[in-house]
Amino acid sequence: MDRTFNPYTPGAGKTPPALVGRADELEEGRIVIARTNRGMSADAPIFYGLRGVGKTVLLKALHNQADSAGWLTVEIEGKQESAEQDLTRQRLARGLITAARSVAPRERLSEKWARALGTISSFSLAAGTSGVEVSIGVEPARGRGDSGDPTVDLEELVRDLVPALEESKIGLAIFVDEIQDLDPATLSALISVQHRAHQNTWPFHLYGAGLPNVPARLADVRSYAERFHFVQIGALSPEDAQAALADPASHEGVEYEPEALKRLVNVSGGYPYFVQVFGDQAWRAAPGPDVITAADAEAAVVHGTSVLDESLFHSRWNRATPAQKKLMRAMAEDTSPSQIADLVGRLGKRKPSDLSVARDGLIKKGLIYAPDRGFLQFTVPHMDDYIRRQHEE
Repeated sequence: MDRTFNPYTPGAGKTPPALVGRADELEEGRIVIARTNRGMSADAPIFYGLRGVGKTVLLKALHNQADSAGWLTVEIEGKQESAEQDLTRQRLARGLITAARSVAPRERLSEKWARALGTISSFSLAAGTSGVEVSIGVEPARGRGDSGDPTVDLEELVRDLVPALEESKIGLAIFVDEIQDLDPATLSALISVQHRAHQNTWPFHLYGAGLPNVPARLADVRSYAERFHFVQIGALSPEDAQAALADPASHEGVEYEPEALKRLVNVSGGYPYFVQVFGDQAWRAAPGPDVITAADAEAAVVHGTSVLDESLFHSRWNRATPAQKKLMRAMAEDTSPSQIADLVGRLGKRKPSDLSVARDGLIKKGLIYAPDRGFLQFTVPHMDDYIRRQHEE
């Protein structure tokens, strides 16, 4: 098949050609914007789930909604590396400056917008951003958003922005991907300000996406975060996975044989990232001109599995220490969440605490999580299959 017309988009965070099975989440995003613009309360979603289920894509879709509505929007990403975490506040400040330049009235500024921009400038200078990056034509508002305390500064920033936002009938939205990896100070500040926004119906929303431990992580940082609007994102239904494969191909004049479609839906498990990988490989394998056969699907399974091994599984496996790999091998013997008590026996340990160092290290690296007390599970779908294949080899 001509790769020029290949409709599939394998890759982390890439928007697929057909965003199927997420209509409810997109409608929620629309409602948040509509209610906020009317001065009403609304709860922005914080998505959580396994890797490969499309959380980042959904977050981007909601970001696009807010941009299209003329909102002030900022996008940041949580990082595990401490050096990267130290730069988070600067990235937030630069994002605010960029957004303010595009959203603030271009003609004569109102008093409310002048005050808001002054606080943004002050906040940005305090965050370590300087020079042309903070040039928005307004003098910094000294004593506002520049104390050095992230919680105090962010609350002052949002508080000073509210009158300008209400005047323009828009909102401020901060989108955080990999929110579980955000540095504690910034995460605590964002949660605190979102809580205050809920109480006062401020037009401010924290959107987030991250791993299954996100609700617990946010509640650990600030207990009242447990009342936020958490939305679990899972695999697509078989019908939606079939549409995600068949519809883009159909738009290019290509059809799947029923058995080919069934095979790829089954092997993908309905995980959007996997759907795109196997669809891409099926397109590459098919000689064309207008059908993907069962034989093409089998070739796609072989090549797609190899692609996933190299692009998804291998790098994560190599991040683990020898002791952590032993724990992961023991977990891979299960096809469902592993009981810690069983893992203790498999690894020849005496008690659950003997696994604590390896377990905590893997959780911190985002490779496993605890779906329930006394259980562990991989954050990447089919990681157990990969480990079993490697072990057999």
